Amino acid sequence: MTSNPSLRDLYNPPSSAWAFVPPSPPPHNASLPAPAAPTMSSYQWTTRPAHNSIFDLSPSLDLSEPASLNGPLLLRSLVASALLQYTSTALVMPLEVGKLLLQIQWIPKDAPAPSAQVDEEDNEEEVLSDSTNEDESYFADPAASHSKHPAPKPVDDQGYIVRTSILEDGTRPEYIIPVGSMNGAWDMVKRVAAFRGEGWLSLWKGLFTSCVHDVLFSNVQPLVDSLLHSVFLSSASGLYRPPLLLPVASHVITGFLLSPLDLVRTRLIAQSAMSRHRTYTGPFDALRQILAQEGGIRSIYFHPQLFIPTILDNGLRPLLHILMPTLIAPRLGFGPHVAADTSPVAWAFAQVLGSVASLLITLPIETVRRRLQVQTRGTAKPLRTCVETRPVPYNGVVDALWHIVTEERSDLPIMRRSRARRRHVEGAEGNDVDDQFVEKRDGSSWLRNTGIGQLYRGLRMRLGVGIIVFLLAALGGEQEVDGGWAEL
Repeated sequence: MTSNPSLRDLYNPPSSAWAFVPPSPPPHNASLPAPAAPTMSSYQWTTRPAHNSIFDLSPSLDLSEPASLNGPLLLRSLVASALLQYTSTALVMPLEVGKLLLQIQWIPKDAPAPSAQVDEEDNEEEVLSDSTNEDESYFADPAASHSKHPAPKPVDDQGYIVRTSILEDGTRPEYIIPVGSMNGAWDMVKRVAAFRGEGWLSLWKGLFTSCVHDVLFSNVQPLVDSLLHSVFLSSASGLYRPPLLLPVASHVITGFLLSPLDLVRTRLIAQSAMSRHRTYTGPFDALRQILAQEGGIRSIYFHPQLFIPTILDNGLRPLLHILMPTLIAPRLGFGPHVAADTSPVAWAFAQVLGSVASLLITLPIETVRRRLQVQTRGTAKPLRTCVETRPVPYNGVVDALWHIVTEERSDLPIMRRSRARRRHVEGAEGNDVDDQFVEKRDGSSWLRNTGIGQLYRGLRMRLGVGIIVFLLAALGGEQEVDGGWAEL
């Protein structure tokens, strides 16, 4: 019985780049050896294009190239990343400037209405009532005419008029933006741009420092977080805990290390843009003067008015960002277990609500921190800010919170009483005759008698950003909404 001939000789491989070259067939009388595994030399691979980068920023896909550091590629990547970060920071910088100026602005509750702010309605009313005033003055009592004139302004020992109200234009310094019409961050942006001492360029004060701070924070915080995880979670399995406090600790440590940059940024934004009233010429000059005049490195990090607000601001923000969504998500009615992988839209909505609830706690702390950062210490002269600040410095976080709530007002913009209303009040109240610009004291607005609204300047802007982030996450299918919108 003869065996069938081998089919290996009848096989004709197709002509292709992936052609397989078989070995020579063995003779028929020889025993068939065991098939050997194919080697890499048996295949003929086609060449792949070596250059497959995107905008010349991604590495080449040619695996045959030696793995080495590409200096020009690294430089282009760093330049592109820096330009992207600088552009994104510049887009939001005007709103950041407006929010910070609103946070440090001091408006006492006993400030009378400004005598120089005359609106168009009063001007028209005065023109229409000229003839009536002439007839009334004919029958007026000459003995009572002296009460219509305002009382003389108080002066100091050198004869200069003493400033009795922050709303008086005659005694207001030329570098301070008038108050009374800013009701939000966008209103402050328009006032800064229209003020002759500031201008449009002032909306980007502190841009370089803000960009450097954001870049360092976004790169240093993950490194610190990885270091903390490697130290506390990999040494022993018995010490493992849910990673809740470690991210908070990484944010606190990073914020503490970068707190001098945040202090310099606040000072640069708050100071006047007028050259003769400017204190710092740039971030390096500001850091040099602060170190030389306010106690050095130890004071810039560990002064109680800087250290305590830094720890509270950088600690409460990530802690509430982690806890609030987990507390709110089960109460939304979507089920007992709501997570980012199972219900991305519900989880994004819970994160937005958690961020809003967190702002009610973190925004007052941030406001107090900004006001304490504006205060100078040591031998440094008081900073000439472009908005009104409290002439008496605060003693700490609790003292600042107490004085903001008790001595300030929140009813911005401040509206003065119309001329007809003043005449009616002057006829009914003899004590208010000397004050031609007494405000309406109806007691119905609680904002005039408390400064709680001063602690939440910029809240509406952040709520709007939160809604935009939620809509983008819902439409784009993102599974997590970043809480960084609260940093604006």
